[in-house]
Formats: sequence, structure tokens, C-alpha cells
Amino acid sequence: MSLAARVRALRGAAERRFPVVTELTGRLVGGNLLDAATRLAAQAFLAAVPLLFALAAFAPNGVRHQLQESLRAMFGLTGASDDQLKQVFDSGGATADGLRETTGLIGAFVALISATSFSRAMARVCERAWGLPKAGTRIAAWRWTVWLLALCLVVLFQAPIRDGFGAGAWLGMPVYFVVSAGVWLWTQHLLLANRVPWLPLLPGSLLAAAATTALALTARLYMPTALNRALAEYGSLGLVLTMLSWLIGVCAALTFAVTIGAVVAQEPPLDRYLGTRDPEG
Repeated sequence: MSLAARVRALRGAAERRFPVVTELTGRLVGGNLLDAATRLAAQAFLAAVPLLFALAAFAPNGVRHQLQESLRAMFGLTGASDDQLKQVFDSGGATADGLRETTGLIGAFVALISATSFSRAMARVCERAWGLPKAGTRIAAWRWTVWLLALCLVVLFQAPIRDGFGAGAWLGMPVYFVVSAGVWLWTQHLLLANRVPWLPLLPGSLLAAAATTALALTARLYMPTALNRALAEYGSLGLVLTMLSWLIGVCAALTFAVTIGAVVAQEPPLDRYLGTRDPEG
């Protein structure tokens, strides 16, 4: 028997024994997941990130300082990139006053409405993962806004979470994983408009938490050097491109995690325990 024939025979045996392999392979290959992840990252960069800074412009000094510390903790910023962050969140308030004058309340509201494009993109990722149609705007609109504001709160408290509330990274990373799992479990349930029960969403949330935790550890090792090098060589443009590349990686990990979680939750053997098995199957 040739090598190719053996591979086909082994694949066939694996598919018969583990049906999830067939479904998972088909979804990963034919689901355009990388395109969806790229669109999600673009919406995050163009809409959600400006919203974060617009809200910070109207926040008290303590909140701006907390956001600065959280962004520093997320990326391990040092040197030139940290100096850039300090300029944005000037503790003296001059930068915030300038942002308020430039943005205004109407501008902040427009930024919030525009940022719902990121929520819609995330909702579509979840819906495609579960093979569901788009939820009606009347049902989903408030969910998009609530999810965005909750996401801003999660970013705001990244510094104490990652530091284990003062205990250090040895506790911070497990806490971060648990918080991430809860966030992505709630995210799917909210953006899917309660069309999928909580329990079947658990595999996807655990995979998303594992992916984001791994990326959080990687970011602190890779991003400081990458950001400072890009800033030195290309200026602000290099900073933008580096951040966009990181966002694409994060969004790709989340898209794959949610999709894989949905597939394994609906296929044997987990469908039996998660309540997703078709009674006629």
C-alpha cells in the first residue's frame, strides 16, 4: 500500500471514530476564518480603539491613570513607546482638555455609535460559528453597546488583574485566565441574543481564554521591542502597523477559538454532556 493510500485510510478511520474531525476540518478550511478575523481586527482598530480614548478624555484623572497603567501592563511598554503613551494620558490634564475640546460630547457619542461596528463584527463571528442567522437590529442593538462598554471596563482593570491584585504574575495569569473565560462565555451568550444556552458555549470560552492568556504572555515579551523598533525606524506609522498586526493575531485566535468551540460542542462526544445532541441523531 502506498503512503498516500495509508494516509487516506488513516484519515478515514479517524473520521469514522471521531466525526468531529471531519466537521472541524471543513469549517477551518472553508469558513474564511482569516478573512473574518481580519475584518474584526480592522473594526477594532478603526472604531473600538478611538472609542477607548474618547471615553478616557471625559474620565477623571484617576480613571485615565488606571487606563494608562493597564495599557502599559498589557504590552509591557518601555522606552519610547511608553513615552508616547504618557503623552496621550498626560497626568497634568492638558492632553485630556485638548481631547475634550476636539472630541466634544457629540463626538464621543458618534464614536460610541461607530464602535458598534466592532460589536456587530464580533456578533457575526459568533453567529457563523454556530450557524445562526443575524439577530434583528431591534433585539441586538442594545447588546452591541453594552458589550462595548463592558469591554472598556475589562481593559481598564487589566493592570490589577494581571498583577494578581498585588500578589504578582504567579497569581495574575490564573486570575486572568478565569476572568477571560467568563468574559468570552458572557460575550457569546450576549451577542448571540440568548439563542444558545450557557453550557454549550463553555468550550469556546475556555479556548478563547487559553488563546488570550498565551497572547498576553507573548505580548509582554515581544511587543515592547517591536513597538520601540517600529517607532524608531518608521515613527508613528510603524507604531500603527505593529499594533494592527497584533490585533489581527488576537482576532484570529478568538475567531478560531469560538469556531472550534462551537464545532466540538455540537459533535460527539461532548454533545452528549452539553445538551447539543440532536434527539433524532
